Amino acid sequence: MLSENVTNGSRVTDSTAQDDTASGGPEALAFDPRTPNSARMWNYWIGGKDNYAADRAAAEAVMAAFPALPGIARHTRRFLVDVVQQLAAAHGVRQFLDIGTGLPTADNTHEVAQRVAPDSRVLYVDNDPVVLAHARALLTSTPEGKTEFIQADLRDTATILAQAARTLDFGQPVAILLLAVLHFISERDDPYAIVASLMGAVPAGSYLVIAHAASDIRPSATEEGFQIYNDRSPAQLTPRSREQIDRLAAGLDPVGPGVVPMSQWFEPGLLGSNADLTGYYGLLRKP
Repeated sequence: MLSENVTNGSRVTDSTAQDDTASGGPEALAFDPRTPNSARMWNYWIGGKDNYAADRAAAEAVMAAFPALPGIARHTRRFLVDVVQQLAAAHGVRQFLDIGTGLPTADNTHEVAQRVAPDSRVLYVDNDPVVLAHARALLTSTPEGKTEFIQADLRDTATILAQAARTLDFGQPVAILLLAVLHFISERDDPYAIVASLMGAVPAGSYLVIAHAASDIRPSATEEGFQIYNDRSPAQLTPRSREQIDRLAAGLDPVGPGVVPMSQWFEPGLLGSNADLTGYYGLLRKP
């Protein structure tokens, strides 16, 4: 059943959950605060307030083995701001498909894009009902642009693309953002086919933005942290090698530095020596 919620002229489209206005509001969506949640753990690392004791305990356990992680989370947000500004200002992109958006915080994709180009259209996608419960706070837009949200799983590209077509014009370039989400897709679920399906649906001149945990950047400093994360979080993380990242980007042209360890995206020394631990980040263009 398809339900819609309207907030500030924007629509929440949810193909799996009941209308939250009929069930007592977003807080009525079922979730267990005693179970750690990856979106809320990330929220804790970037200094947010939308988390519970179980999330904080799990996040602290991961940090004990991987103390650079809060800084990495903040650097990832900095990367998002930088790349969306570039896409809107330098490349003229006016449509953004942000999949795996996570909980809303400062400088969300639509805020960054619409500061540059108020007519930008942004569609957020996440499969987490906790994120859906915060959609009203996220779904605001300039009058000239549009901001919407759908609940869907990255593995279900057909649903994402079908519903995205209601907001985005696939005859015009689209920037697809996959930040810190592909590493939650196992090899069994074929992330390479997922990316190929998404990029195959958008025209030449579209872009892919990627941020992905690395298995081959200082593995001695990250392996334990990744293992503890998987032990503590219901969302299992699969870091990948440079060779695997290149497979994800097959057929796309690098923009700027392309896909690189994070410190190479920014000016030398700006982020410190631990920035590379987060993995591979970059911008690619469909020829």
